Amino acid sequence: MVPEELALTNEIEDPDAVADASLPAGAELMREFLAHSPFVGHLGMRLEGIHPDAARISMPYSPELATMADIVHGGAITSLVDTAAMAAAWSIVEVGQAPHGSTVGLTVDFLAPARGAELTADATVRRRGRQLCFCDVDVADGHGRLVARGLVTYKLGGTR
Repeated sequence: MVPEELALTNEIEDPDAVADASLPAGAELMREFLAHSPFVGHLGMRLEGIHPDAARISMPYSPELATMADIVHGGAITSLVDTAAMAAAWSIVEVGQAPHGSTVGLTVDFLAPARGAELTADATVRRRGRQLCFCDVDVADGHGRLVARGLVTYKLGGTR
């Protein structure tokens, strides 16, 4: 999980704001990508913070995300896990001419039902190789209760 003091620094107030020169190129790429991705927008995800080897993304609850009653569908939670890991993987990368990447492995364990509340995913890169990043992701509900934990392997390409 991202330490609270780390998560509160460099928070993104306005994702459409002018590029922040203090962010590494990969972090800025993620900020722009997440602000303009149709799928991310459809799920309502917001980049709350991005730091070296860490990212925090939130997803508000909406009835369209429910699988039954007010329980958030596991696919929506998995998308949140995957997106947070991607942002963390790119967070310190120097971007090359044609950046690209892909999730190559994804495991999510659901620990408790996520009921009708905003969810927050904290992703941390645990190991970084030349192209592969191994990320842990914790997803908590609005009460801070852990509802899912993910392990994501992400492959970076087009980097310097």
